[in-house]
Amino acid sequence: MSGEPSLRERKKELTRSAIADAAARLFGDRGFDEVTVADVARAAEVSVGTVFNYFPTKEDLFYGRMQDFEASLVDAVRTRAPGESVLAAFRRFVLTGAKALADSERAEAIATAMRIVAGSASLRARERELVSRSTHALAELIAEETGSAAGDVQPLVVAHALMGAQRALVESVHAAVLAGTRGPRLARIARASGERAFAVLEGGLAAYAVKR
Repeated sequence: MSGEPSLRERKKELTRSAIADAAARLFGDRGFDEVTVADVARAAEVSVGTVFNYFPTKEDLFYGRMQDFEASLVDAVRTRAPGESVLAAFRRFVLTGAKALADSERAEAIATAMRIVAGSASLRARERELVSRSTHALAELIAEETGSAAGDVQPLVVAHALMGAQRALVESVHAAVLAGTRGPRLARIARASGERAFAVLEGGLAAYAVKR
């Protein structure tokens, strides 16, 4: 049985991509708050209803790729090999993804996205919501795997620590992009920052930053 997507599935993915691309162009040109869903529908040559079929909210038009990434991040932990820790699987996924930053176009896309987010309070609120949702999804997975009792704080602490490291890495990349870093050097900075971030989690906090 073939694992290739059907013609219907390919058409749906092409439509989704066309809508996302149209939204990205409009948001880049005019800013998020100045663009309506109707504007996106016209640019993509689909109906407003079709846009909402693929993207339930206007914010989802902007954050669709972020949602895909974070879902894949949680899935990488879920599908890790026997004997591999949650930390190891999470770290591997994040650091592997840093390689894509060697493409200079990725840095330009990040710079554009940062500008758009800076101009929209609703996008900043939505980003916080998405990070929180992913953190709790990861915590639920950890709790299920470890057989933790309801209300046990440890799975949530671990999930917050892991997602906190990933978000710190995002901030580090953003700072490097704002400083003009591009290409392979950006990828190296992201990798090094990630290694340092996860090293803290691997070593634990008991001996970190002890006051002298």
